Amino acid sequence: MSPHVWLGVLAFAFVLGIWACAQTGRALGASDHGAMVWDEIVAFALVLFFTPPSALWQAFAFLAFRFFDIVKPQPIRYYDRRLHGGFGVMFDDLLAAAYTLLTLAVARRLLA
Repeated sequence: MSPHVWLGVLAFAFVLGIWACAQTGRALGASDHGAMVWDEIVAFALVLFFTPPSALWQAFAFLAFRFFDIVKPQPIRYYDRRLHGGFGVMFDDLLAAAYTLLTLAVARRLLA
């Protein structure tokens, strides 16, 4: 799959996730229920798209992503509290992915 097609698939998965997470959240009675992982899958797939293809970099990317997703530094925490429904569920993980990619870029620069 070409990079452009893959990014298109991820964009579609993000939009689909907005709908799916909203529906699932309503059905489970919690807008961001812990059993919902589509948001993490899509966001981390985006991270992996830009991560060097080595197990060490991918493990570092996973740990960084989980750190930002759990700790929710600002502005992730702000949006996590303010945005609800499917978009809110998907958006905070997209921000965690952005923080992860920034961290990877800095690490690559420092190690170059």
